[in-house]
Amino acid sequence: MPKREEYINWDEYFMGIALLSAERSKDPNSQVGACIVSEDNKILSIGYNGFPIGCSDDEISWEREGDFKNTKYPYVCHAELNAILNYTGASLKGSKIYVALFPCNECAKAIIQCGIKEVIYMSDKYKDTDSVIVSKKMFDMSGVKYKEYESRGIKLKLDL
Repeated sequence: MPKREEYINWDEYFMGIALLSAERSKDPNSQVGACIVSEDNKILSIGYNGFPIGCSDDEISWEREGDFKNTKYPYVCHAELNAILNYTGASLKGSKIYVALFPCNECAKAIIQCGIKEVIYMSDKYKDTDSVIVSKKMFDMSGVKYKEYESRGIKLKLDL
């Protein structure tokens, strides 16, 4: 019997893991997931956007506007940073990260500092913001490659 032909490729697999991780986010507006992968295609870590451990998502507001202290922004830990912080191994040098949304400047710094060498992103909807412009500048300066995920339009259904 010949092997099955309709299987997903590595990029589809890892972006799928990132998107599935995003489903853990309780953010009512943005669900972002990240998956860090070694050079030999082993999953090293995953993360999603949410509040730090011990900070109740029932006591802190998910608002996007208003007094800074009363919005989600000073509290939310982005998916990329969570994936980096969740890693328990020795080093992320040479790895790549799959992420649903292009990283902000703060996450870009963490990506660069921990040695991740490539970012594969699904959406760049904030590409005209200062944060993403600075991220791309830092990635270019530090030699971190970034590319948009190329979807083949595959639909996967999970019955859980």
